[in-house]
Amino acid sequence: MKPSMLRVAFLLALGMGLAGCASSSMKSVATGQHSARFQTSISHPVDIAYLRYLPKDYSATAGKRWPLLIFLHGAGERGTELSKVAVHGPPKLIQAGKEFPGVVVSPQCPEGQVWDVEGLDAWLTDLLGTLAVDPKRVYLTGLSMGGYASWDWLAAHPERFAAVVPICGGGSTIRLKLPQGARREALKRLPIWVFHGAKDNVVALDESQRMVEALKAIGNQPKLTVYPDAGHDSWTAAYNDPALYDWMFGQALK
Repeated sequence: MKPSMLRVAFLLALGMGLAGCASSSMKSVATGQHSARFQTSISHPVDIAYLRYLPKDYSATAGKRWPLLIFLHGAGERGTELSKVAVHGPPKLIQAGKEFPGVVVSPQCPEGQVWDVEGLDAWLTDLLGTLAVDPKRVYLTGLSMGGYASWDWLAAHPERFAAVVPICGGGSTIRLKLPQGARREALKRLPIWVFHGAKDNVVALDESQRMVEALKAIGNQPKLTVYPDAGHDSWTAAYNDPALYDWMFGQALK
């Protein structure tokens, strides 16, 4: 066989082998909570390390589509140690043995940075294409810095989410009031439940209240829960409340 023909045969065999490995890895995705990574440079460089929880009966080939919950941590959990992401919120509860009725993904923001909403949105597009999740049942929640990012993300892409739960966060009220057309309608319809501690001396309660009032001004009817004795840590009580998950997983895009 000529060298050129040998090269073609080798490349074909390599391609078939890689395709086989990709197919195998899709079928053998481990359930439970494990580390994962998303990288792309299509619009701008995005590199997201995250914890991915798959329910014990998850299967990518069974035809079922699962709810997807995205959790965004606060400033204290930034860095490269992915285990830090599980010190609060849903990933912490999963480590303690809680089972969720859907897929839960918890990304980590790099040290010294804030959440890149457009990068997160590119990641969400990838998740919708690679996991057996329902695009009509995507839920977003975040605390502190992640609460701010939750407000930013829902303002930029409200049509993405079936419900959003910002905790002790805040944001730009003008981004909620200015949109017109389809995005404004999506903002008006989006179910939102806000949590905050009355004694928060890191992010003042007023930050959440201003966002709630801005939503009301465009016709949205958000829920607001204020814990009268809580400081900045309003998330422990919120994420430990079964009513939050009953409400959240009961929402779906029309």
